[in-house]
Amino acid sequence: MHSAPTAPPAAGTALLDDFSLEMTGKDVPKLEEARDSIPRGTRINVTFLAGEDLGMRLTAARAVKRLGFLSVPHISARRLPSRRHLEEFLTGLAADGTAENVFVVGGDPARPEGPYADALAVIRTGLLQRHGVRHVGISGYPEGHPEITDHSLWSALTAKAAALGADRLAGDVITQFGFDADAVLRWVEAVRARGVRLPIRIGVPGPAGVRRLVTYATRFGVGTSASIARKYGFSLTNLMGTAGPDRFLHTLAREYDPARHGELKVHFYTFGGLRATSEWIAGFRRGHRQG
Repeated sequence: MHSAPTAPPAAGTALLDDFSLEMTGKDVPKLEEARDSIPRGTRINVTFLAGEDLGMRLTAARAVKRLGFLSVPHISARRLPSRRHLEEFLTGLAADGTAENVFVVGGDPARPEGPYADALAVIRTGLLQRHGVRHVGISGYPEGHPEITDHSLWSALTAKAAALGADRLAGDVITQFGFDADAVLRWVEAVRARGVRLPIRIGVPGPAGVRRLVTYATRFGVGTSASIARKYGFSLTNLMGTAGPDRFLHTLAREYDPARHGELKVHFYTFGGLRATSEWIAGFRRGHRQG
C-alpha cells in the first residue's frame, strides 16, 4: 500500500492545478484503467523510448486524445535516425490531430543515431511549425545530469528558450524529478535570473516503492544521499517500503513565491503507475479541500 497523502497548505493549490503525467507507449492499457481518476484535459506526455517503434508511439498519442486528455508526444533528438524519420513522426501526429503539443529532449544515446545531436537541433529545423506544432516542452535538470556539465546544461536551456521565442512557439520547461524541493526552487531562481520566463513544470516522482525510486534516481543521476532521502520521507536502509511526494509538495508549496519563481506547475513521473499516481493526486487534493 502507498502512504496516505496529507493535505497541502493553501498556497499549494495552484501548483496542482493543471498537473501533467507521463506514460510510455506500452502504457495504453494502464491509461484505460486510470481514465476515470484523471481529470479530462490533463496533459499526458508520451515518452520516446528505445524499443518503441513509430506505430506504437502514434497509437499511444491517439489513445491519449481518444480518452479525453491532451497528448504531448516526446521527440528524442539523438534517437532519430534521419530527417525523414522525424518528418514521418510529425506527419503521423498531424494526421491524428496530436501534433500541437510536443516535448523535445536530447535523449539517452551518448552518440546520435542520426543528424540531431540535441533538442535545439530539432527545434531549429523548422519542421515542428510546418507540421502544426504550437507548444514545445524542453527539459531542465535541477540536480544536474550525470553526462553533461552544468555549463552545457545552462547554455542549452537558454538557447532553446531563445529559439522558441524567435520562432514564436509557446513552451514550458519540464524538469527531471528530484527529492529536494529546496534545491529545485534554488534552481528555478537561477533559471529566472538567466532571463528564461517560460512556465516550469516541476518533475515529481509518483508514489512508488523505495527500491524503484532509488533505482530510477541512480539511473538519472538524481542525488539520493541519506539526508535528502530522510527529507523526502524514506530511508535508504529500508528499501522495502513505499513513498509518496507529500513532503516534497508541502515544501514546494510553502516556499513557492510567484514573484521570484514565476509560473510553476507539477509534472508527475508515474513509473508505469498511472492509476496509483492519479488516485494519489486526487486524495492529496481532497485532503486540502477538507483541511
